Amino acid sequence: MEYQAKELFAKHDVPVTLGIVANTPDEAKVAAEQLGVVVVKAQVKAGGRGKAGGVKLAKTPDEAFDHASNILGMQIKGLTVNRVLIAPAASIQEEYYFSFLLDRANRSYLCIASVEGGVEIEEVAKTNPDAVKQIPIDAGTGVDEAKAREIVAEAGFPEALVEQAVTTVLTLWKVFVEEDATLVEVNPLARLEGDILEALDGKVSLDENAEFRHEDHAAFEDKAAADPLEAKAKEKGLNYVKLDGEVGIIGNGAGLVMSTLDVVAYAGEKHGGVKPANFLDIGGGASAQVMADGLDVILNDAQVKSVFVNVFGGITSCDAVANGIVGALDILGDEASKPLVVRLDGNNVEEGRRILNEKNHPLVTLVDTMDGAADRAAELANTSSNGEGA
Repeated sequence: MEYQAKELFAKHDVPVTLGIVANTPDEAKVAAEQLGVVVVKAQVKAGGRGKAGGVKLAKTPDEAFDHASNILGMQIKGLTVNRVLIAPAASIQEEYYFSFLLDRANRSYLCIASVEGGVEIEEVAKTNPDAVKQIPIDAGTGVDEAKAREIVAEAGFPEALVEQAVTTVLTLWKVFVEEDATLVEVNPLARLEGDILEALDGKVSLDENAEFRHEDHAAFEDKAAADPLEAKAKEKGLNYVKLDGEVGIIGNGAGLVMSTLDVVAYAGEKHGGVKPANFLDIGGGASAQVMADGLDVILNDAQVKSVFVNVFGGITSCDAVANGIVGALDILGDEASKPLVVRLDGNNVEEGRRILNEKNHPLVTLVDTMDGAADRAAELANTSSNGEGA
């Protein structure tokens, strides 16, 4: 969130004013009494807060109370506002845009800078593309003072701000590298009265793969706003993302799971428009406990009407997967109450199918092909949704 991004900025000496975080209108009023004229800013992980009515100027503590009362609890792009940032009002002369990001297409880093900031940079890029400068960053050399000066010159920062801009670019690069970020964005990077450059807003995306290097990053997680199923899956070490559908998905390998989502969505078009309910990659170790953990998360999703287990035996053979499914059903017992469609292929597939056929569990349907299994899972989900039973 913005206030968290600003904390990271301050840690690395980016020019910024932190403000005060408030969870209630009363706290907002007390903060305004300390700071004077303030801006009440909704704290959610989404852009467009101003357009949604989530950013308001308050000239008095009572106004701050009223604005906080209206903003707290509101929805912005599906996210509930649980806290607001009370920031001192600033005398803004000009607004700029600045970011460092991971450029996946070119497998490198990119700086995007514009002296026309303060609005959605996508709109500036459409209406005046020449005003948005894209400066490639060599991943090996990064940003030193010479590169920072090149960026500042290319972006066209005013002469009076050049030295401050160079220092700010260097500190923002420090945030990007030392915090293992994939995005560091400031919009607006503002020219205040007296030719002072300051980051008035901030957005930072952190690379979860680097969490082991940053124990302090755990504090940035908004557990109250997290989806409870995603939180449960994270506790169990599962790669899970909840989606808005009816067919639960379990697969081994991100590529296989992604293609499974596609075939289920396609199959669902002729079965009442049912869709995938989640992304869940159990990886290479499809043990009984891992399978049970995955099924436990998916079956606790009230929207799920059927589950499609799609596994290609490679490192983990199909018989191990089959034993995992059987063991998972034993572990879950009565909690397993929704039909499972299983497709196995690859290493030791015949033995895996034999194990499942021999078990003959009433909830399990074994289908040989991926398309056929997706069709059956979609059909079962649609039948169950219509209240006809499986």
